[in-house]
Amino acid sequence: MGYSAEEAEGRPVIAILNSWSDLSQCHTHFPQRVQEVKRGVWQAGGFPIEIPVLAISEMFMKPTAMLYRNLLALETEEVLRSHPVDGCVLMGGCDKTVPGLLMGAISADLPAVFLPAGPMLAGRHRSERLGSGTDVWKYWAQRQAGCLDACVWRQLESGIARSAGTCMTMGTASTLAAVVETLGMMLPGAATIPAVHSAHARMAADCGRRIVGMVWEDLRPSRILTPAAFDNAIVADMALAGSTNAIIHLLALAGRAGVPLSLDRFDALSRTTPVLANLRPAGEFLMEDFHDAGGVPALLSRIPHLLDLNALTVTGRTLGANIAAAEVIDDRVILPLDAPLSRAGGTFVLRGNLAPNGCVIKPTAADPRLLKHTGRAIVFDSYPDMKARIDDPATGITADDVLVLRNAGPLGGPGMPEWGMLPIPKPLLEQGVRDMVRISDARMSGTSYGTCVLHVAPEAAIGGPLAAVQTGDRIALDVDARRLDLLIADEELSRRLAAWQAPSPRFARGYGRLYGEQATQADLGCDFRFLERGPPTPDPDIF
Repeated sequence: MGYSAEEAEGRPVIAILNSWSDLSQCHTHFPQRVQEVKRGVWQAGGFPIEIPVLAISEMFMKPTAMLYRNLLALETEEVLRSHPVDGCVLMGGCDKTVPGLLMGAISADLPAVFLPAGPMLAGRHRSERLGSGTDVWKYWAQRQAGCLDACVWRQLESGIARSAGTCMTMGTASTLAAVVETLGMMLPGAATIPAVHSAHARMAADCGRRIVGMVWEDLRPSRILTPAAFDNAIVADMALAGSTNAIIHLLALAGRAGVPLSLDRFDALSRTTPVLANLRPAGEFLMEDFHDAGGVPALLSRIPHLLDLNALTVTGRTLGANIAAAEVIDDRVILPLDAPLSRAGGTFVLRGNLAPNGCVIKPTAADPRLLKHTGRAIVFDSYPDMKARIDDPATGITADDVLVLRNAGPLGGPGMPEWGMLPIPKPLLEQGVRDMVRISDARMSGTSYGTCVLHVAPEAAIGGPLAAVQTGDRIALDVDARRLDLLIADEELSRRLAAWQAPSPRFARGYGRLYGEQATQADLGCDFRFLERGPPTPDPDIF
């Protein structure tokens, strides 16, 4: 390797787990950031080694990056267990890399600090600032409605992703970065630093220095990830009107940490947490604005009464100490307590005979008139079925109907793809319709918006009630009452489910088969059953 004994002897060995590849578009700056992490490790007296791990690209992996989150988690755990390392810096940002890396690191339980990719610069088209994902959906609807020509669309495409980094809206990547900072697994203020700012390079070196200190202090995830830490993270998610995907990932992280957590806890904290982040898709601003307004520490400084400030963090100090000097720079971006975007949190958990184990909706991103709605179900049995019929006038869809997509969940997708923001039918777009009630056992991008009921559990592919819905049935949604119901008699629902036949397994071998046999439902985090916290795994060297 070219190192002398003097360079390595007596130094903590720090693994830098880098989820970069040429197809990981959010992480194009990571090769340089690795060098900055190494600089910090050397400065603090450590010995850095870079270990590439699975790059999960949200845009390029089929059928969905979510299918491979657990594979990254499994690899991360075994990489840390099998190599002679004392601590690690986890480099991720693109949606599934954050939970995948953390899940594995929690199970390995070596000192770990997370280095987020950071958001990209704000997009621009002429005089308008663009937010990735959110503005794509908005302008694509305009394009489908015939209000936008191909030339303008190409200009929008060219201006919406101007640098390295993750989506600059409060999508899944930004939500998870903020949640992980609040959990205590990231340096204060790191979550929101734009990817190409010089401060991001300095933060990378800070991560390198800090992880060496964590090794000497034996500061492991098991000391940080307590029930209080998860409550803090949920509160932050709700105050941000964060991505609905954060719920699934937090459930999985809690399962790895051995912390009991259910959907009911999310809903309880949602009821008492105001939405203070005025960020797209729920609000107006972008991640650069949030960072300049003070970022996560400033947001948390507005709601100390909702947090456990004694929770330990990777700094070795408490969350309260980390945010003690924080201040809000711009009240338009981080709203005052007496003028919230919403007085309840960003995500609600619904139940009913259509979702006995729960489902979720983000009311701040929905049309208020649809939050209490009863309509006729139009059922699609698969994504190809939906694509084939959604725009066909013969399907007869009206604006008051309820679009239902099934067999798109953890096993049905497979991998629970982001299909939950079903497109508005083109004939309705041409009439000016821009939102409808949509229900699925799928997820949706955190950058999406609309009256979309997601994560219906149990999913249709294992015989959940969604499998029994027929076109023409009436479905009632009441968000304030936290209800989602299929308006048929219990006896009829039971009769239909009794006649349901399970589909054949999709995969006969390989990782797909493992996923199909082991992945849990959305309300349990979609992790593999055998990877949830249990007896300690013996180190390889004892065999």
